[in-house]
Amino acid sequence: MPPRTTPPFRADHVGSLLRPASLLQARDDHANGKITVEQLRDIENDAIREVVRRQEDVGLQSVTDGEFRRIDWFMDFKYSIGGVEQLKEKVKVPFRSDKGGIDFEFVAYRIGERMRLDHTIFADDFKFLKSVAKATPKLTIPSPSMMHYPAGRGVDRDVYPDWDVFFDDLATIYRKQIAGLAALGCTYLQLDDTSLAFLNDPARRAMLGEGAESQHLRYIKLFNDSIAEKPAGMAICTHLCRGNYKSAWMAEGSYEHVADALFNQLNVDGFFLEYDDERSGGFEPLRFLPKGKMVVLGLVTTKSGVIEGKDDLKRRIDRAAKFAPLEQLCLSPQCGFASTSEGNLLSIDEQFAKLKLIVETAREVWGDA
Repeated sequence: MPPRTTPPFRADHVGSLLRPASLLQARDDHANGKITVEQLRDIENDAIREVVRRQEDVGLQSVTDGEFRRIDWFMDFKYSIGGVEQLKEKVKVPFRSDKGGIDFEFVAYRIGERMRLDHTIFADDFKFLKSVAKATPKLTIPSPSMMHYPAGRGVDRDVYPDWDVFFDDLATIYRKQIAGLAALGCTYLQLDDTSLAFLNDPARRAMLGEGAESQHLRYIKLFNDSIAEKPAGMAICTHLCRGNYKSAWMAEGSYEHVADALFNQLNVDGFFLEYDDERSGGFEPLRFLPKGKMVVLGLVTTKSGVIEGKDDLKRRIDRAAKFAPLEQLCLSPQCGFASTSEGNLLSIDEQFAKLKLIVETAREVWGDA
């Protein structure tokens, strides 16, 4: 097969990476007033230079800053939108794991005025990444549906009595954000999403009640409106996540419920899908994948340090290729390694061993990484 020169690449990854201990300590020191924001930024810069180098050393064609400057994968972005006010209380979200339950906490917020975009979010972060990367720099941001799912949490209905106005404002913000990133030279953007993956879970749909069976269609429309002015030369992908916090998870279920609409209506270039264990279901939903779109198979788990067998990965790729053409498939980890600053339960060396395995396997399967 001819090598892929545009994203997603045959060997790719979702984005977040384990923070080194020195960076975590620096963030604590800054929070406690021991170092300045400028000193923290310098420490972040050094950590990002190193993690970019290590991504390139294992052979990845796309690199991220590991989301090293963020608390987690979505709240930093939300808090940066005009009209979003951080509150004092915290919200607890229950996760599940093989070892029992665990709660993730985030600072509550309120959308008490019409939303707006006052600046390109993560602009300086992307500019720095681009300046130190030889490979294609990828930026990750949460998808627009994450401002609403599960049911408009935090939205003042006196400000937004009509959900259509809320969704229109969101789409306008994302179009401006994408245009701003394009002006900085961003050619690879990933919109991370839990809503479409969670809506595959019958238990999650039951929690939402009326309208849940078709809610994915509303989010796909919002998504498409948000990327409607996608610049030429920019690849936009999405990652569907079932929850990722300290190796725990929230939802389960096959992609079957959303697959037809997802693959045929959502106007992205590629789909990063979790396929690391039985919670993801089978590969049968890939039969809906149309020509011209890519699926990145998340066969390598980020939830443990156990290194997968290369032959097993190849067998699973072969099974996936029974439902979608091999030339439309790629390989990645199932999720990020650190969707929150705490990270998953594995070591940095194990993380890079998994990324190296992905590159080596892709080269053997497709002749290209």
